[in-house]
Amino acid sequence: MATERARTTATVRIEKVVAEGDGLGRLDDGRVVFVEGALPGELVEVHIVKQSRDYARATTTKVIEVHPQRVEPPCRFVRAGCGGCDLQHAAVSLQREIKRDIVHESLVRLGRISNPDVRLPDVDVPVEGGRTTIRVARTNEGRIGFRRRRSHDVVAVDRCLIAHPALAPVFANLRLDSAEEAVVRVSDHVGAVVVWAEPAGDFGLDASAGRGPDSTILELVNGIEFRVSTASFFQSSPRAAEVLVDRVTSALGPSASWGPGPLLDAYGGIGLFAATIAVGDRQVLLVEANPSACADARYNLRHRRARVVECAVEEWSSEPCGAVIADPARDGLRSAAVSALVATGAPIIVLVSCDPASLGRDARLLTDAGYRLEYCEVLDLFPHTHHVEAVSRFVRDARMFPR
Repeated sequence: MATERARTTATVRIEKVVAEGDGLGRLDDGRVVFVEGALPGELVEVHIVKQSRDYARATTTKVIEVHPQRVEPPCRFVRAGCGGCDLQHAAVSLQREIKRDIVHESLVRLGRISNPDVRLPDVDVPVEGGRTTIRVARTNEGRIGFRRRRSHDVVAVDRCLIAHPALAPVFANLRLDSAEEAVVRVSDHVGAVVVWAEPAGDFGLDASAGRGPDSTILELVNGIEFRVSTASFFQSSPRAAEVLVDRVTSALGPSASWGPGPLLDAYGGIGLFAATIAVGDRQVLLVEANPSACADARYNLRHRRARVVECAVEEWSSEPCGAVIADPARDGLRSAAVSALVATGAPIIVLVSCDPASLGRDARLLTDAGYRLEYCEVLDLFPHTHHVEAVSRFVRDARMFPR
């Protein structure tokens, strides 16, 4: 008789959806199994594609008991295997609940915060046609597409449901001669398109398209024009950027509640927060390691009382600040950066996180350093995918910082 571990099929009850978008269940031998394409509470038949001593991975082959908010994926390329939008089989309202639950669990399990206040504000971000920056991969024929989930294989596409309409000619015409991937960005403000791939090639696009890491677009956020180089990070869309600015502004509270000193925009990028958040007569201090982003920030902040420090946050020489915004990459702050931020003495730290696990780890570090999580807002800025942004307000605990 075949052992459970040798089996390639199983019937599994899904307990929840976890951070990478898979359903989590358990096999008969007690091992956890991560099931692609499954939703909370469903009973599914699965095909096991990977096994180890502690866990297994599987794909859904049949849904026996269906979640009431399961839907047919609206994109034919997802139905053909494209791994870009891994939650299209869930209604948008369920996608948002899943993301909130994932963030809540991370704050409890990794952050060790009991009963965190995790909110799900209703944000106005287009579900379809909103993304202005995309990363595409090369097919064997030189066309473009997106990779299959957990695979290097590329599914060719000639359109994308979530991409900005101005990117339609890119999907129709872009060719990659030898580069494996390319970053494509369009300006919602002026319609300009830029492409960056190494090695470059001619791409098969109109000559007006910008090429290379130094090419730029102009984007508009809250009425402020930003220069964005191709090698600089920008949010998934200007509308997503506006939502983040709004929620970060709310989390900071009135500037009268801040301490003395400048507003610190750590991991400040092109200056999105530094340029848009009202600070009165205070200075804005932006710390960023990416040279391209720093060059953009200096340009974007030229009309503000601002300083740009080109350096990694963990290597920055801390100085007193009135409040802190920190928007790190997926890995989060980690201990060295937390120490640098805590050393500012700011009574408020607003943390913008793009990964639930790093949020949980950072929350634990900040809590241990004397800051208390007041609340966390989960923002669905990447509809149809497992990706999530969270804005968390931490306040200095007076009990740990006696006067």
